[in-house]
Amino acid sequence: MWLVLFRLLAVAALAWAGWVFNPLSVLPWFGPLLGVVFAAALIGLELRAHRVPAQYMVGALVGGVTGLVGANLVWGVVSGLQLQHERLVHTLLVVFLIYMGVMIGARRGEWFEPARVIAAFKDASRLYQYKVLDTSVIIDGRIADICETGFLDGTLVVPQFVLRELQQVADSSDSLKRNRGRRGLDILQRIQKMAHVQVQIVETDFPEVREVDLKLIELAKRLSGKIVTNDFNLNKVAQLRGVAVLNINELANSLKPVVLPGEVLRVFVLKEGKEAGQGVAYLDDGTMVVVDQGKRAIGRTIEVTVTSVLQTTAGKMIFCRWPEALAPAPPGERRDRNGRDLRNEHRREGERREPERPAVHPGEPPKPAEPEPHPAAPSATRGE
Repeated sequence: MWLVLFRLLAVAALAWAGWVFNPLSVLPWFGPLLGVVFAAALIGLELRAHRVPAQYMVGALVGGVTGLVGANLVWGVVSGLQLQHERLVHTLLVVFLIYMGVMIGARRGEWFEPARVIAAFKDASRLYQYKVLDTSVIIDGRIADICETGFLDGTLVVPQFVLRELQQVADSSDSLKRNRGRRGLDILQRIQKMAHVQVQIVETDFPEVREVDLKLIELAKRLSGKIVTNDFNLNKVAQLRGVAVLNINELANSLKPVVLPGEVLRVFVLKEGKEAGQGVAYLDDGTMVVVDQGKRAIGRTIEVTVTSVLQTTAGKMIFCRWPEALAPAPPGERRDRNGRDLRNEHRREGERREPERPAVHPGEPPKPAEPEPHPAAPSATRGE
C-alpha cells in the first residue's frame, strides 16, 4: 500500500515541477503533462527493474558510476585541447562511458553475487568453485550423503528453473513422480541445514532457451562452474560444449571394490541370463555378475571364478564361470536343472511308497498272513 502512495506522490511532485518550470509558457498545461509522462515512464522502469535480479542491478549501478568517473577523468585531459563544440564532445563522452559501464556491469552481474563477494574476501581459490545441481541428482539423494562427508567443496548452486521443475514433479498426478519430487525437495532442505555447505539459489534464467539441460549448460558457462548430474545425455552434451561435469554414477562406480580375474566370489544366482545356460547374480553394491552355465544353479548360493570384468558408462559387469558345472558327473549320477541328485529323489520316493511292515519281537512266531477275502458266490434262488 505504501508503494502505491509513494508512486502517487512522485506523480504529483513531477506534475507540480512541470507546472512551475514550464518550458512553454504559452501552453500552461504542457508542463504538468510533461511531468506526468515522465513520472509514468519512471514508474514503468521501476516495475520492469523489479523483475531483474539484484546482482544485475548492482552491476549496472557500479558500471554507471564507473563510467561517470571515467568520463570526468577523460574530460579533464581533453578539455585543455581547445576543441570546437566542447559541450557536444563532453556530452557524447559522458553518455558513451556511462552507457558502456551500465551495459557491461549488467551483463556481468554474477560478479556481484554475495557468494562471490564473500569468497573473494575469504579465499580466492573458492571463487570459481561453483557446482550447479541438476534435477536428477537432487532426486537421487546421494548428493546429500556426499556433502555430509565433506568431499564436495565450493558453493552448490540451485537454479530457479530447476526448483520449478522439481515443484512440477512434486505436484504431478502420478504417485511415483509425486513421491520423487517431494523426495528431491526434502533432499534440498537437508543440504541447506548443513552448516559446512553453502547453498545458493539463483534467479538467473535464459528465456531464449527452452530445455532445462541447455539452461544448466549456459549457467555453468556463465558462472565458470561445474554441473553435478546423473543424466548420461547431459553429461555428454556438456562435455562437448566445454563444461566440466561431476557424475555421481561415475563416482559410485569408481568406489566399488576392484575384482580381478581368477578371484573366487560367492554369489546367489537370482535369474536366468540372456544367453543359453547363463545365470545372473548381483553383488551387495548392485554389480551384475553373469555366471556361465549358471542356469542350473538358480535359487542357490554358489562359488564362482571371475573370468573378465567389463567396465561401461552404465556400470560394471563381472563375468564368471561355475567350476562345478564344468566338472563331469560321477558314473550313474544324474542331476536336475538345480543340481540336485535325481537318485536321492527316486530313493525317497520309493521309501514313501513302501508299506510299513509289522515289528517282530524275539521269541514270538510270526503271525500268519490273513487270507484275502473272496467274494461270496451268488446264492441260488428257489426257482432253480
